[in-house]
Amino acid sequence: MASVALLCVSLSSCVNSGKRVDMNMQEAAAHADGMLDAVLNAIQPEVQWAHGPTTTGSCDVSRRRTVMTIVSAERRGSFLGVVDRYWRKSGYRIKAINNSTEVPAIYAQTKDGFGVSLVIGGKGQAFFEVDSPCVKESEVAESTTKPNGPAYEDVYPLPRPNVHSDFWSSGAA
Repeated sequence: MASVALLCVSLSSCVNSGKRVDMNMQEAAAHADGMLDAVLNAIQPEVQWAHGPTTTGSCDVSRRRTVMTIVSAERRGSFLGVVDRYWRKSGYRIKAINNSTEVPAIYAQTKDGFGVSLVIGGKGQAFFEVDSPCVKESEVAESTTKPNGPAYEDVYPLPRPNVHSDFWSSGAA
């Protein structure tokens, strides 16, 4: 279900933007990495994350990060709130919020047409994705940003969240 929602957001960022941004796919991927770095750095206490797959379409690129820290049901609202406030402060337009208790999510868009999303799935695992608008076709290298935990290279799907945080994994609201 979450992957269907992510696919819809991925497709809509390229199709709905209606304009080509003056950068190539590699530049867009690097920009997406910077956006992901920034939002993950805004989350305190820090969460551990790993890279998700990078995908390219006919004129767009998507970067993903998967949070390996367990975010308890009681802390999910706080987690989403931190991200929501950071994105709004950064000038992102919130396009939709899914208040589901099972798969809560936030979908936003930057002024330059990048789509960003946070979806919290099974076992409290958070998935971040940045989708570029339509850009010039080019090769796309893997991200050079190092995860702040195990890299899980060549492991897909990634394991369920397995890192305990005294704050984010806590059952206290």
